[in-house]
Amino acid sequence: MTAVSVVAKIVEDNTGGASEIPLLMTEEGELAPLTDYLLHLQANGRSKSTLEKVVRAVAMLLDYMEANDDAFTDPEKLFQAFVRRLYSGTASESGLDPSGLYWVPASDATVRERIIALTGFTDWLADKQGTKPLNPLRKATPHEERLNYAAWFRRNQNDFLGHIKDKSISTTVKRARSIKGRTPLARTEDDAISFPNARFEAFFTQGIGGAKDPRVALRDKLILLLMHGAGLRVSEAMLLWVTDVFENPADPSQALVRIYSEREGVAPDGWKSRKGERTRKVYLKEKYGRIPRCEMKGTQYLGWKTKLVDDKEGYLISQWFPVDFSRVFMTLWNTYLKYRATVDALHPYAFVSFDSKAFGNPYTINAFNHNYAAGLRRIGLEPNKAEGLDPHGHRHNYGRRLTQAGIDPLIRKKCLHHKSLESQTVYTLPGNQDVSNMLSAASAQLARPDAKVMTTDWKALVEHGFEDIDPQGFYTGKRPRLGGV
Repeated sequence: MTAVSVVAKIVEDNTGGASEIPLLMTEEGELAPLTDYLLHLQANGRSKSTLEKVVRAVAMLLDYMEANDDAFTDPEKLFQAFVRRLYSGTASESGLDPSGLYWVPASDATVRERIIALTGFTDWLADKQGTKPLNPLRKATPHEERLNYAAWFRRNQNDFLGHIKDKSISTTVKRARSIKGRTPLARTEDDAISFPNARFEAFFTQGIGGAKDPRVALRDKLILLLMHGAGLRVSEAMLLWVTDVFENPADPSQALVRIYSEREGVAPDGWKSRKGERTRKVYLKEKYGRIPRCEMKGTQYLGWKTKLVDDKEGYLISQWFPVDFSRVFMTLWNTYLKYRATVDALHPYAFVSFDSKAFGNPYTINAFNHNYAAGLRRIGLEPNKAEGLDPHGHRHNYGRRLTQAGIDPLIRKKCLHHKSLESQTVYTLPGNQDVSNMLSAASAQLARPDAKVMTTDWKALVEHGFEDIDPQGFYTGKRPRLGGV
C-alpha cells in the first residue's frame, strides 16, 4: 500500500484550536497538498464523509500509479485506465494480479463518486499551482510530484480528465468531462425499506423491550419511538439533551420534544457565555469542554443532515403521528429520567451507556445498532435493510403512514423536516404491494357489467395466431391438448 489513511489533529495557529481530519501518510511523510485541500473543504462546511471519500479516492489513485509507474507517460491515458480498473477490478480471469492491487469491481455509483472526488482535488491543485506560493518552494516528494504532474496537465490542457477544446464553439458551452463514469440505474423506493407495520408492536414490547436491563430497554424504546412515531433519523434522536423534553401545553400527557442543532441551536435555560454567546457549540465548550458531536470523529460522531429547522432558535419539533406515540413517550420518559439522574455524566445528552465499561458516556450509534439487531433476533427476525429491518426503516414507515392517511404534502414536508417537496418522495412513494392492491381493485372494476372498458377474453385470444409458438396446439388453439389457458 502506497499511502495509509490516519486521523490527525491539525494545529494551524496559536489559538489552541485544532482541526481533526483524515489525511494520508506515505513513506515520505504526510501528503501535504491533500491535507491543505481537506482543510479547504472542511472550512467550506463539507462533511466528514466527503473528506473520507476524497482520501480513499486519492489513496487508490496513488496505489495505482505506484503499481504502474512504468506503464504510462500520458496522465489522461493513466486516468482512463484507472477508471476502467475501478469498474472491472484488477485481477485477471485466472484470478492473478501481477500489480498486487487485487481490487474487486466497484459499483457504478462508487466509481462516479471517486471520479468526482479526484476531479475536485486535481482542479483545486491546478488552481493552487497557478498562483504565487506564500511559502518557500521545496523539493516535492515522489507522491507529490505525481499529483503535481497531474495538476500541471489539468491546468495546461484544460482538464486532467481529457477535455477536448474546439475553438470554433464557445469554450463555456463545450466544457465537459470526457470521463464521467456510467450513469447508475435509477432506483425506486418500495415498501421493502419501510419497517413492517405488523411487526412493530412485537419489536417494541418483546424485541427492544426484551433487554434484561430495564434501563437499556427504556432508553432504546424512547429512541425507537422518536424514529417510528416522529420520523426522526437515528442520529437526530440520539442528539436529544435532557433539557429538551417538555409537557405539551395543550395536553400535559403528550411529550413536546425538541432536537437542537449543536452548532447553531440556542443553549438551554437562557444561558450566555462570558462574551454573550448563546449557541450550544459555545455552551458545550465552556461548560463541558466538548465539541458538537457532528464535528467529532470515531464512534461519538452523530451526523446532522437537516437543512431546515422549525424555529429560529435552531431546533426540530418532533411531530408525532399518531399522537398516541407522544403519550407513550412521555410516560416512559418520566421513568427513564430517574435512571438518568443517577448517572454523574459530564455532558447534557439524554441517552447514555449503562455498560460498565462506558457507564455514563453518551450513547453511540454502534451500540444502539447492536442492541437494535439483538431486539430483532428476540422476535425471530434478522437485520435486513432491504426489508426495512433497520433503524432508517422506521422513518420510511412514518412517511408512508402520513401519505396513507391523506396528509397534505406541505404538512408531510414539515413533519419530515425537508427543505423541498421533492425530498419526501423517497419516503412516500406507494410500495409494490400498494400498487398490486390498486391494480387488483381496478381490475375488479373492469369486470363489472357496467364497465366502460372491455376486458380481454384470454381464451378467445389464444384460439388463433400461435402456430409458430405452439404448432402442435398443446397449450393454445380451440382445443388445447394439455391443461387450460
